[in-house]
Amino acid sequence: MSSFPPASTSASASAFTSASSAPLHLGVALDGAGRHPAAWREPGARPGELFTARYWAGLAAEAETGLLDFVSFEDSLALQSSSADGPDGRTDRVRGRLDAVLVAARVAPLTRHIGLFPAVTATHTEPFHISKAIATLDHVSRGRAGLWIQVSGLPDEARHFGRRTGPLEEAELHAEAADHVEVIRRLWDSWEDDAEIRDVATGRFIDRGKLHYIDFEGRHFSVRGPSITPRPPQGQPVVGASGDTEASYALVARSTDVGCVPAHDGDGTRAAVGAIRRAREATGLAAQPLHLFGDLTVFLDTDAPAAAARLERLDALAGLPYGGGGAVFTGSPGELADLLLERREAGLSGFVLRPGVIGHDLPAITRDLVPELQRRGVFRRAYEADTLRGLLGLDRPASRYAAHPAA
Repeated sequence: MSSFPPASTSASASAFTSASSAPLHLGVALDGAGRHPAAWREPGARPGELFTARYWAGLAAEAETGLLDFVSFEDSLALQSSSADGPDGRTDRVRGRLDAVLVAARVAPLTRHIGLFPAVTATHTEPFHISKAIATLDHVSRGRAGLWIQVSGLPDEARHFGRRTGPLEEAELHAEAADHVEVIRRLWDSWEDDAEIRDVATGRFIDRGKLHYIDFEGRHFSVRGPSITPRPPQGQPVVGASGDTEASYALVARSTDVGCVPAHDGDGTRAAVGAIRRAREATGLAAQPLHLFGDLTVFLDTDAPAAAARLERLDALAGLPYGGGGAVFTGSPGELADLLLERREAGLSGFVLRPGVIGHDLPAITRDLVPELQRRGVFRRAYEADTLRGLLGLDRPASRYAAHPAA
């Protein structure tokens, strides 16, 4: 685990001056009762409601009151485990999840502005199925859907499906995920925007000439298309992925609109951003916008000693120090604001914050951190767009097939 000291006043002031013209983007990653394994045992954690729609709707509503860009919903295709080799057999930690895409679809009608980013494991899912699920989410949310692509090399996940004798190498996993995203994007484009006529007088519901085969042939997929779902309101819902290795950097660079990297320190973040930008240039996509976010698990309190004491108490409940595998911040919302403004000078558009304890740290983000950022003039005071692409400043793309022969 790495905990950050408070950023210096001079450093945060210079960051504010140099980056104050650009808005800071913020998302929160939601998983169970929080990132810390003992989070479910905290007062207010509501462990009895973790598998209810009301719980997740309440979290999304709280995030929306803080004017956050998006919430992401974590997911996997195996039980959570502290072991890299498979199930750990522990009974003192949260085990089990609801399906992320279905949770996002349930939350969508109950929110109005915030983006919804369910995680999907490309390794064990079919792109045709995911394309229509996310297109449906975009229709249900009226243009606020995202898709967070992840891969899995865990043997126990592979054994749930029986499609492979063993896991793929890391580079191949990410190459397969890139093809997965390419198929999904082509399927989203396979209906032109005006393919639906819906003319009762003439009896024509659809213009068949505006549906297109995608005819994708690759190493991992062969998909003809077209989709069975009309083109999403955003045209292309926002695609995101996390990166902390060269193979994952390549996936972020080639296939996403939003990438997320660990924000351990300025030099490490700058190196990750540079690697992704170079990979983006190598694919010929340098002119296309790409948001890069820093990934931070946060434990927020009135001051740094109080936050550290709370984390120490949680560690005692868990029986070992927290080691979530990413960057960790303990301190006050003001100190976190200092750090975010300093760290984004490494080339970040914003941050994905992972509440250590959702019941405590999510409200601290929305009710304390956000007002502090607003006071500094770097965060919105009202939602300025109705779609996730709009919130992120991304144009709505035209269908790539609009000028091509019909299926």
